[in-house]
Amino acid sequence: MKLKVLFESASGFALFDAHGIDEIGQNTEAVSNSVTDLNRFGKVVKLVAFHPFSSALDALNQCNALSEGIMTDELRNFLELNLKIKEGKKPKFSLGLAEPKIGSHISEETKIPCQSNEFVLELLRGIRLHFDRFIKDLKPTDLEKAQLGLGHSYNRAKVKFNVNRVDNMVIQAIFMLDTLDKDVNSFSMRVREWYSWHFPELVKIVNDNYLYAKVAKFVENKSELSEDKILGLTEILGDEDKAKEIVEAAKASMGQDLSPIDLINVKQFAQRVMDLAEYRKNLHEYLVTKMNDIAPNLASLIGEMVGARLISHAGSLTNLAKCPSSTLQILGAEKALFRGLKTRGNTPKYGLIFHSSFIGRASAKNKGRMARYLANKCSIASRIDCFSETSSTIFGEKLREQVEERLEFYDKGIALRKNVDVMKAAIIQNEDGEKMDVEDGSAADVSTKKREKKKSKGEAMDEGKPSTTTNGDAPEEPTPEKKKKKKEKRKLVEEQEQAPELENTSGKKKKKKSKNVDEEDTQTATEVKKKKKKYESRKDE
Repeated sequence: MKLKVLFESASGFALFDAHGIDEIGQNTEAVSNSVTDLNRFGKVVKLVAFHPFSSALDALNQCNALSEGIMTDELRNFLELNLKIKEGKKPKFSLGLAEPKIGSHISEETKIPCQSNEFVLELLRGIRLHFDRFIKDLKPTDLEKAQLGLGHSYNRAKVKFNVNRVDNMVIQAIFMLDTLDKDVNSFSMRVREWYSWHFPELVKIVNDNYLYAKVAKFVENKSELSEDKILGLTEILGDEDKAKEIVEAAKASMGQDLSPIDLINVKQFAQRVMDLAEYRKNLHEYLVTKMNDIAPNLASLIGEMVGARLISHAGSLTNLAKCPSSTLQILGAEKALFRGLKTRGNTPKYGLIFHSSFIGRASAKNKGRMARYLANKCSIASRIDCFSETSSTIFGEKLREQVEERLEFYDKGIALRKNVDVMKAAIIQNEDGEKMDVEDGSAADVSTKKREKKKSKGEAMDEGKPSTTTNGDAPEEPTPEKKKKKKEKRKLVEEQEQAPELENTSGKKKKKKSKNVDEEDTQTATEVKKKKKKYESRKDE
């Protein structure tokens, strides 16, 4: 079978014909040895056709399509024009490609057999090396410029049009939050130590770092603190007793006096700590809103902070969605995992998801089970967030309900709902925007409603309600003969409904009968027989 090789360059598509394959027997070493020598390689590979790109934008579009494994119309026309495939006949050649993904799409669309192996890759390596020699009037500098321009535009487009590029904001925000927590704690401890030289009793009264910095800025010099400032202290602390306690402690304080310059520096540093704490609060709000935009279901299931940590540890939301639930379960505990594998000890049961409230609420023996179940639900939520076109928190809320039910099942043994039923309810709620609760008897309720609707429709038709015909015109008024026929039909339907009921009642009574049959039972049996005979006679008519 002949071999045709398709080469995609920055300047256009090129089709080559490989000769003498049977002689070398598709030996990779023979081809690799002949690649460097153009005289030897030119005997094996010859150019058949070349299709240049019209512009840089066209080259970028073709490159994007090829990277996604899609055959464009331009490439299809080029192949059909030069390969000349006859309908209904198998081609006597195969097409060699670098990417098997685009090869499968070409074979599906055009029925051309494609292959991608080491032999084809060696041929393409040689073509890439001597490409400027195969095409006339193509300088090596022109080809390098085209490759450089296409590379820049392709990377720029990938960065610009990346769907998951917003994940970077979440990753940076969660890293910034961690560093801010460390910095605020260390700076607030420095404020406590610095101001404690002047007012050491304040540390025991005010425990919160942010409030301590506020009070230190407000008080400044303890010797100037009087009962007039109790109102201002109560506004800061929210407790009048604590404010009075601070004033009383300032009167009998054991701290040393500070110079005005030292107090100014302490005041400025306390202000910086307050600003950092305020910025940390705003950054947390930003992260919450960003997580609700990017991964609403994951955020509603496990929380914004834990969800953001999972995304940052995985690298992106797409990487997290690709992870199986077993990987997601121990994400963040890699060192413990490999240590356990190396020493043949116990492997970790949970990683970052340990910070979720569900793991803390579970009992000690059920923590591992709960972590596995929660990781399963987190992987489902991340995949929904990553690949769904519309964003909603319905699936996350339903998954959270399932985790709550699982906790109750471990504690109290309450029966669980099926995952299929929960997901169906979530899909219906997502489509219609109505809240629906999946219960055990929901299917029976639906069937009874359908029966009632059918009965009401049948009664409406029997009563002679006007209905449109197939042509859309109103029906004619019923004649007296038709009315009589309708009445007879109605009677027959009523008797049909009554007959099986009577049969059932008679059957039940027969079971309950004793040897001494009462007179009432015999009368009912005779009545049933008479009605049956009437019904059968009318049916025959």
